[in-house]
Amino acid sequence: MKVLCLDLEGVLIPEIWQAVADHTGIEELQKTTRDIPVYTDLMDLRLKVLNSYGINIATIQNVIQQLEPLPGANKFLDWARLNYQVAIISDTFYEFADPLMQKLNRPLLLCHKLVIQNEAIIGYKIRQPDPKRMAVKAFKSLEYEVFAAGDSYNDVSMLDEADHGFFFQAPEKVLVDYPQYPLVSSYEDLQAILS
Repeated sequence: MKVLCLDLEGVLIPEIWQAVADHTGIEELQKTTRDIPVYTDLMDLRLKVLNSYGINIATIQNVIQQLEPLPGANKFLDWARLNYQVAIISDTFYEFADPLMQKLNRPLLLCHKLVIQNEAIIGYKIRQPDPKRMAVKAFKSLEYEVFAAGDSYNDVSMLDEADHGFFFQAPEKVLVDYPQYPLVSSYEDLQAILS
């Protein structure tokens, strides 16, 4: 049996934080793990920015409600579900992802939780250390062959642990730093390489 592990933002949906940055005009929120590879450093920056501008969970959830899956994402997922067990392994948060999971027909999602107090996001809880690698390890321990695709630095441990790892539309600087992973440029190309 085969499992396909996919990153969420940048692979199936737009980057949530960049959408929030566009909505609020706060340039600091444009940064992703493509810019700041250490996830905790990135999230600490985001929380500081949210606090300084008074941006609460409702504001972010309103932006997320307006987002749609990337063009072709649902068609690709429909194909993938016929051929793989599909798991979305993301560094997003359940409090953000739910409306988007509905639009993607509810794939399995493994991600993190926010700490919210009086509508303010005051912290976050990581599922476990190195969660993307550990999720792939868990599938492999169950005798699954694991295929994985992601687009950024925070996906490298998942790609490294998988039996077959691919970058999906990753930026040049990520590809230069990790040339061992093949680049896939479209859902059609990803489907072809997984067939």
